[in-house]
Amino acid sequence: MTDTRTLIDTAAITAVLTNYCRFLDRMDLTSLGRLFTPDAKVIYGPDPRLVADGRDALMASLARMWRWKRTAHHLANVRVWVEGDTATAESAVHAWHEAADGSDAEIFGLYHDRLVRAGDGWLIAERRMEMQGSRGGFRVPIPPAHREAPPLGWTPPEGLDR
Repeated sequence: MTDTRTLIDTAAITAVLTNYCRFLDRMDLTSLGRLFTPDAKVIYGPDPRLVADGRDALMASLARMWRWKRTAHHLANVRVWVEGDTATAESAVHAWHEAADGSDAEIFGLYHDRLVRAGDGWLIAERRMEMQGSRGGFRVPIPPAHREAPPLGWTPPEGLDR
């Protein structure tokens, strides 16, 4: 059975994760930065421009998002595992991006986070992103999410995907 402290921590961590999306969509990078530890490590992809060592570097890196006219980041399937003053979390993200010319792009991915208790709240100490898919003009090189291979001998059902 889950204890009350774990439920409270899980709710607080979920709020941190959703606030990240809210602040990013508003391009409030100062508030977004406050969700991370000063020495946070963030890896959105293998390109050095998608890696940030520290809160200040993260805010500087995310300034690249000004290239989009509007964005809408949505989290789902948030899972949190609390162990004392540390926690890990996984959440699915669906992010829509509109360019200045009106074209748009979407990404479907996973955030993998490590968080630490800080005072009476939680901060993200490490974030990694994996991509499950994209459409439109989204070309950022984000590593693919893990997916099991089909069983040996499996064949797709006929006529299902018309």
